[in-house]
Amino acid sequence: MNENVWKPKMKFLHGITWLLLFQLAGEVLAILFNWPVPGPVIGMMLLFVALLWRGQSSDALDEVSDGLLSHLSLLFVPAGVGIMVYFHRIASEWLPIGLTLLFSTVITMVTTAWVMQWMQRRWTNKGGADGRK
Repeated sequence: MNENVWKPKMKFLHGITWLLLFQLAGEVLAILFNWPVPGPVIGMMLLFVALLWRGQSSDALDEVSDGLLSHLSLLFVPAGVGIMVYFHRIASEWLPIGLTLLFSTVITMVTTAWVMQWMQRRWTNKGGADGRK
C-alpha cells in the first residue's frame, strides 16, 4: 500500500496522542494531590508550559488543534440540552442566576481592563520588545 495514504492519519494520531497524554498527566496530578482543579485544565497548563519551553508547536499538534477548534461549537450542545431540561428550575431562580451572570461579567471586564493597563504600563517602562527606553 502507498505510504502517503497513511501519513495524514499518522500525523493526526501523533497529535491526538500528545493531547491525551497531557490530559492524562493532568488527571493523575489532580487525583494524586487532591487538587480542586479539573485534570484536563492541569493538562492544558502542562501543555502550555511544554510549548513555551519548546518554543513552537509541532505540525501534528497544530493539525489536531485546528480540527478540534473547527468543531468547538458541538461542545455547547450538552449545555443547551441542560438548559432545556432544567428550564423550569432556571425560570424559578432567574434573579440569582441573572445577578450572578451580571456581576461576574462586570468583574471579569474590570479585571481584564486592569490587567491590560498594568501590562501596558509594565511594557512601556521596559521599553518594548526591542529594549529601547
